[in-house]
Amino acid sequence: MSDGTATADDLDIRLEKHRVELTGYCYRMLGSSFEAEDAVQDTMVRAWRSYEKFEGRSSLRSWLYRIATNVCLDMLTAGNKRARPMDLTESTPLTRAALSPRPDHTWLEPVPDARVLPTVEDPAEAAVAKESVRLAFMAALQQLPPKQRAVLILREVLAWKASEVAELLGTSVASVNSALQRARATLSERDDSGADAAVSDPLDEEQQKLLERYVAAFEGYDMTALTALLHEDAIMTMPPFDLWLTGHDDITGFMTTLGAACAGSRLLPVEVNGLPGFAHYKPDPEAGGFTPWAIQVLEISGGRLTGFHFFLDTKRWFPLFGLPLQLETETDQVEEGA
Repeated sequence: MSDGTATADDLDIRLEKHRVELTGYCYRMLGSSFEAEDAVQDTMVRAWRSYEKFEGRSSLRSWLYRIATNVCLDMLTAGNKRARPMDLTESTPLTRAALSPRPDHTWLEPVPDARVLPTVEDPAEAAVAKESVRLAFMAALQQLPPKQRAVLILREVLAWKASEVAELLGTSVASVNSALQRARATLSERDDSGADAAVSDPLDEEQQKLLERYVAAFEGYDMTALTALLHEDAIMTMPPFDLWLTGHDDITGFMTTLGAACAGSRLLPVEVNGLPGFAHYKPDPEAGGFTPWAIQVLEISGGRLTGFHFFLDTKRWFPLFGLPLQLETETDQVEEGA
C-alpha cells in the first residue's frame, strides 16, 4: 500500500468520526434530514479537496464545523423557513377539515435519532442533545436568521465558547454575544419552544405505560381509550397536509371519518427527534398485510399526549429509518416461521 493511499484512508476515518455530530448540526440549521445529509456530504468533499491547505491552527473538528456552517449559510440564502402546520395556518375545525398538501420544502422534517445524536457518556449532555432536535425547538430555531441560528446552536447546544464561535464565523466576540442575546429574545417570545420538554430521558415508568396504552388504543382503534390519553388541547398534524386539529373530540372524530382506513393498523417503535415515535402501518386490502402510512412523533406532558404528528411521505421516511415497506399479517409470520 502506498503512503498516499494510507494517508487517504486515514483522512477518511478521521472525517467519518464527525459525520453524526455534523449531521445533527446541519439538521438543526436546515430543518431537513435530507438537506442535512447533503450538506455534510458537501462538507466532507470540501474538506477532502482543501485538506492540504488545512494548517492545523484549529482542530480538525472546528475546521469541519466552519466548512459546514458556510455550506448551511449558502443553502439558507433563499430564505426558506421550514415550518409545522400550526406555524402557517389556524387550527381547522373537523367540520371544515380538508386535506390540502404543500410542497416538501415547506415542512420541518423528522429525523432518526441515530443519524444526528452521537453517543456520549454524559447523561446531561445526551439530554440536551435530544431536547435540541425536538420538533418544537426545531420550529423555534427556524424563526431565527441563519447567523443567529448558528450562534445559538454553537453556544447553547454544543457549548462552544464565544471566542471559538467568533473565530469560526470570522467576527468579534461582542458580535457573537449580541447575536446570542437577540436569538434568546426571539425564542423567549415563542410559548411553545419547550412544549414537549416534559419527556424524560430515558422515558420514566409512567411515560412507558402511557405509550403502551397508546399502542393498545391505536391498534385497537378504541377512541374512548385514546381520548383518555389525550390532553384536552392536544394537537394532531399530518404533513404534507397543512390541516391541523386541536382537542381530542376533533382528533378522534377525524380518525373515525377521514382517517377510518387506519383502523386495524400496526405500530413499530422508532426513536425520532429525541421523542418517542412509531412507524405506522395500515392494512393493505389489495396486497394483504400492512403498508406504510406514517412516521408518528409523540409529545408528552403531564402524563398525557399533547401532540402527535403524522409524517405521511412514506417513500422518503421509511427507507431513512431503515423500515420495511411491507409488513406481513401475523398469520403469515406464524406460517413462515413454522
